[in-house]
Amino acid sequence: MKRLFCLPFSILLALAVLAGGCKTLESVVAVSADIGSASGFISQSHAESVKKVAKPLAGSFEELTPEQEHYLGRAVSAEILVDYEPLDLPAANNYLNMLGQALALGSDRPQTFGGYRFLLIDSPEINAFAAPGGLIFVTYGMLDCCPTEEALAAVLAHEIAHVQLQHGLRAIQTARLTSAMTILATEGAKTFGGDALAELTNAFEESIGDIVSTLVVNGYSSSQEKDADRLAVTILERVGYDPKALVQMLEVMATLVRSGDSGFGSTHPTPRTRIDALRGIVSAGSVTKVPVRQERYDRAFQEI
Repeated sequence: MKRLFCLPFSILLALAVLAGGCKTLESVVAVSADIGSASGFISQSHAESVKKVAKPLAGSFEELTPEQEHYLGRAVSAEILVDYEPLDLPAANNYLNMLGQALALGSDRPQTFGGYRFLLIDSPEINAFAAPGGLIFVTYGMLDCCPTEEALAAVLAHEIAHVQLQHGLRAIQTARLTSAMTILATEGAKTFGGDALAELTNAFEESIGDIVSTLVVNGYSSSQEKDADRLAVTILERVGYDPKALVQMLEVMATLVRSGDSGFGSTHPTPRTRIDALRGIVSAGSVTKVPVRQERYDRAFQEI
């Protein structure tokens, strides 16, 4: 036991976390803090600080319930609607929801706790957002990339894929973990101070900055976007839409999006990169327009 106490407390804590696993993480961290305090390696106040971070740190590893995901998604949506006004066009929004609900049925997650909801937002930028739990927003600028119902279906299938794959939720969990570790660094700095802990605190602050930049500026990773496109192809096929519509939509987008533009231009891989990734998955050729689909599409968006 003496040799164990000779280890720096940070290493002792790390070993305890690795040994404990996710389920017992909170109790293991708390016990480790008590050991560190009893051995004299940390003060009692620092031990309490370590315990303070144990609960949120443990929670960041846990699966959220569908209900929790729903309310997180509502919070994310509220933040989106601070910057983007809803488009008050009942016929267009009803159509968007009709199409979106049909596509959601083709996913492996056809129902969420609060259900899928689709809303047009009043912005000329080319963009779409999928909040956790199935709250999906589409700018009217995105419609410039969607001359047909098939193309719009491709956009919605891509966003539904993000919900099924829980990409937004994964980003939130990462942010929570980083936030918890920042509390640990900050609380430790209050007790110890010193250059080493100052550097540690700065590192955690930079990590938070990286995450904020990823979520707000850069969007999902290339691999996540690729996965969402591939799943969108599956969803389109299941519901009866030609998956080539996804490629055609991206081809239109490639002519409209410029490097440095807000919206998809800043949060997604280039349309050409996404098209290249779909080769071998989607066959070449044109998409056959279905007259009844085109008529209802034109009718729904005639005011835009």
